[in-house]
Amino acid sequence: MEWRVFAQQMASMARDLLAQESVDATLAHITDSATRLVAGCDASGILLLHGNRVETLAPTSDLVVKSDQLQERLAEGPCFDAARRGTSERVFRIPDFNDEQPRWPAYAKQARELGVGSMMGFLLYTEDEELGALDLYSYRSGSFTDDSETAGWLLASHAAIAFASARSHAQLEQAVATRHLIGEAMGILMGSHRLNEKEAFDVLRRFSQERNIKLREVARRVCEQGRLS
Repeated sequence: MEWRVFAQQMASMARDLLAQESVDATLAHITDSATRLVAGCDASGILLLHGNRVETLAPTSDLVVKSDQLQERLAEGPCFDAARRGTSERVFRIPDFNDEQPRWPAYAKQARELGVGSMMGFLLYTEDEELGALDLYSYRSGSFTDDSETAGWLLASHAAIAFASARSHAQLEQAVATRHLIGEAMGILMGSHRLNEKEAFDVLRRFSQERNIKLREVARRVCEQGRLS
């Protein structure tokens, strides 16, 4: 691998990641970059764990989705382990699925039947949080070398920062939008029922709690219909 060229490619990718307009676009750029920049990588995706339930984000092929579903069903696999909180390991590699894999025997056998030849998993993390795992797949055995692992780890490090930044920005935008929506709903109730701000907010909050409906959804209904219903 020509590391000088790779460094230039990584720098360009990092700038592009921060320029994406949404979390989904950021994740898609991460997995696409993995297939372009990491030698031997044929497919990539991001695996999130919710308890033992797997969520697949930005897969570049059906193979990624099928592999994640398999890891969820078996509750084992390198990317499943990489995404699991509490593990001290942050990089996993299976060089050859034709070899016996004592750590993930059931997964390795069935993944080979899916067409996986070799794979790697990298924990996506920042100083403050763990975000999931970046999965890299090859249809061929022995595709991932030590250099491939180093390249994947560098890409995952940039990806984690971009992912965290994009998600924080999206959460902030949603919070601002929700605050605006609630304020608009309060204004409607204040005008139609002669309430002050506190009384209008209490009406929304009580309706939300009694009906087990999110406050944002209650506010949206008021804005659309002009009343609580």
